[in-house]
Amino acid sequence: MAQDQGTSLAVASTDFQCESNGQAHRTADFGSSRLIVRRGDRFTIIVYFAGRPYQQGEDQISIIVETGPTPSEKSGTKVQFPLSDSLDDAKWNASVVHSDGKEISMSICSPANANIGHHALKLLCTTQGQSTLLPLGEFILLFNPWCPGDAVFSDSEHQRREYVLNDQGLIYRGSRKFISHIAWNFGQFEDGILDICLKLLDNSSNCLRNPDEDGSQRHDPVYISRIVAAMVNCNDDNGVLEGNWGPDYSEGVCPTMWNGSITILRQWGKSSCQRIRYGQCWVFAAVACTVLRCLGIPTRPITNFNSAHDTEQNLRIDSFIDENGKRVRKSGDSVWNFHCWIESWMTRPDLKPGYDGWQVLDPTPQEKSNGIYCCGPASVKAIKSGDVNLKFDTPFVFAEVNADYVSWLLYKDGTKKQIEVNHRLVGQNISTKAVGSDEREDITHNYKYAEGSEEEREAFTKADMKNKLAEEPEKKFFLKLKVEKVNMNGADFEVSAVLTNQTSAMKNCRLILCAQTIMYNGESIQECSWNDLANVAIGPHEEKRETLQVLYSNYGSSLRENNQILIVALAMEYEAEELVVARKVITLQNPSLRIKILGEPVQYRKLIAEICFTNPMPVSLCDGTFLVEGAGLTDEQNVCCPVQSIAPGQEVKLRVNFTPQKSGLRKLTVDFDCNKLKDVKGFQNVIVRPMKR
Repeated sequence: MAQDQGTSLAVASTDFQCESNGQAHRTADFGSSRLIVRRGDRFTIIVYFAGRPYQQGEDQISIIVETGPTPSEKSGTKVQFPLSDSLDDAKWNASVVHSDGKEISMSICSPANANIGHHALKLLCTTQGQSTLLPLGEFILLFNPWCPGDAVFSDSEHQRREYVLNDQGLIYRGSRKFISHIAWNFGQFEDGILDICLKLLDNSSNCLRNPDEDGSQRHDPVYISRIVAAMVNCNDDNGVLEGNWGPDYSEGVCPTMWNGSITILRQWGKSSCQRIRYGQCWVFAAVACTVLRCLGIPTRPITNFNSAHDTEQNLRIDSFIDENGKRVRKSGDSVWNFHCWIESWMTRPDLKPGYDGWQVLDPTPQEKSNGIYCCGPASVKAIKSGDVNLKFDTPFVFAEVNADYVSWLLYKDGTKKQIEVNHRLVGQNISTKAVGSDEREDITHNYKYAEGSEEEREAFTKADMKNKLAEEPEKKFFLKLKVEKVNMNGADFEVSAVLTNQTSAMKNCRLILCAQTIMYNGESIQECSWNDLANVAIGPHEEKRETLQVLYSNYGSSLRENNQILIVALAMEYEAEELVVARKVITLQNPSLRIKILGEPVQYRKLIAEICFTNPMPVSLCDGTFLVEGAGLTDEQNVCCPVQSIAPGQEVKLRVNFTPQKSGLRKLTVDFDCNKLKDVKGFQNVIVRPMKR
């Protein structure tokens, strides 16, 4: 026996080439302390030997890759392959790049359908029939939208950068007529977030119930995204967020105070998976977006205005008002002024051809799907074409954007009368941030065909909504609500009800105007203005205008964090007993924050942000706090207002120090809250110059 062959081969160390592999795999933003790569592509490592050198031809080397708690070849969580002379991109394999005996440089390639997550890498050396297993270390494998063979492949580099690599963005809220936005720090590359996202998968009920079966399905983005949709809420499992739609948030954080996903996920990770309080739809959606972008699945937040919640699954929302014009909760159905979900990009081999692309996922716990609170993935193409029988949860999402809105008058004796059916109210101005800019992109056309088109007719016929296709009779007597300007929170405002009579007969009616503060999901809080006009006469081919004053002194105490007031006008015509109704959601605008960056932003160099706020309210504001954060700029900073009380018209300024950790375009987000004013948000784009090396 040769001298060098008397001892087993031993590994001194492994160089995972983290920096160069990270650059090649577009994972460098995670840092270079460990190997994080994307599936379907090759990466290079160098193995250094201790003791005797490696002898090619004498030492037979195989590579073993394992994932999950009990790896097995049967479940697809363990694979073994020899070291060869060339690479095959379609399977796990490895080839020698260079060897001088003391070290081996090798390229390893994973298939485009490999399981994602933590992997252990081992070297099996067999010399003269004796085998030695040598651990090399661990790496993390992610989905790869740059690989044509991956189920999440996107052929647009601009979209890949926006929907996978961008760690900040905008989320739209408000109402259809007043669309506002907030900046959000997704923060998928921040310290610890990737491990928390993988921990989220490991704590799913599927994984806890059957780890082997769960591990064998972690190649599938349909499976993974559905797990994430379930785990971001905590209704069935050790999920991240507890939902709360107010008004009491005393045991947690008011949902509007969050500026990003980072703090939420870190708190959940550190608390042994204890639920974080509280979230509402945009928070659930944004956290899910962070997790899926982190794992490598292209994902974007979506906002649907006038979003239906169809609890009875009959594609209609029944809404009731009493004889005083006040909303009455008599049904589980509702129309949310806005609702947020996410879309993720993937193929759908589990469906018939034609439904690849964007898929709706909704982690907000609304209804159960196969026994758990999650929704999707539902193909956007299926929703648009009316294919409501396809999984997952397509009928529910179809209703969110298409349900009929049926208005009823509820009389004191419990009887009811239908006022009207609105076929077009639901599913308006479906919005997301545009690729590469801070502009809003309207994607309603992805969910609906043009009104009156043949394609729309086919979709509604397929979805069994032929009632939408009936010709609506032309209205000769109708009612509209008008607001002349943008209304500021803290100010009194006026709403006009315009009654139009296009008939040749006089119309005598009772007109009721009612204002109620509401939650953004449509729940009524409190009446804040009301007017009952018993005798309103409108002549033939005339219109009549009546006004309703809404005073801050009446709405201020019950206004909630989304600043929304519902105005209802109900006209009851005496002779023909004709009923007409109009609704308008008023979103009161909060004051702005002025953010100024002092100095030139340079990576790793201290920077100062000056924040200015002027109190526009007619009352003093007390107990103010500013929440400041920015992915790649600063962790969350909670800064008390420099004065205890801000008088009406008074300006306050404060300065916040931070040190940018990453270069490029960044967003510094600020939230201000106090006793009488919530959810005052602002952001400032910051272009950080890289540090000179």
